[in-house]
Amino acid sequence: MSEIAIIKTTEGDMTVEFWPEVAPKTVENFKTLVKKGFYDGTCFHRVIKDFMIQGGDPLTKDPAREDVWGTGDPGYKIKAEFNDRSHKRGVLSMARSNHPDSAGSQFFICHGNPDFLDGKYTTFGKVIKGDEVLEKIGTTPTHSPDRPNKRMGVISITLAAAEAGK
Repeated sequence: MSEIAIIKTTEGDMTVEFWPEVAPKTVENFKTLVKKGFYDGTCFHRVIKDFMIQGGDPLTKDPAREDVWGTGDPGYKIKAEFNDRSHKRGVLSMARSNHPDSAGSQFFICHGNPDFLDGKYTTFGKVIKGDEVLEKIGTTPTHSPDRPNKRMGVISITLAAAEAGK
């Protein structure tokens, strides 16, 4: 059965389809974290207009720890699954540090078309509904280091049958 993810944010909902045919382990990791409620209560902690919005850090559940946002993970890393899907607006990709196999839970959604990331980050899905929410988050005012002035919260991420998203 094909599944979609519904990302419920403080700004509205985004529906994402997955690409298991090009990044099976990445999709499975994301779905496993979703089922555990790992992302619930986090936020998009890094927003760069016309580039991307980044979330998935468990440390963002605590607003008092803003100084370490962007450093959290699920306690493990996954192997990169670079593929031929390009980084275009709405594409879901894994965030990582300098090492290619350093992704864990953090992800980003392209707000622009940063195709210079192609082959360097694992793309694994795309927003199929809720582009206006991506736009709202992607254009929110920010302060250094690319933090939204107003919390762009992830209330929850849930999985549903792909038919539900059509």
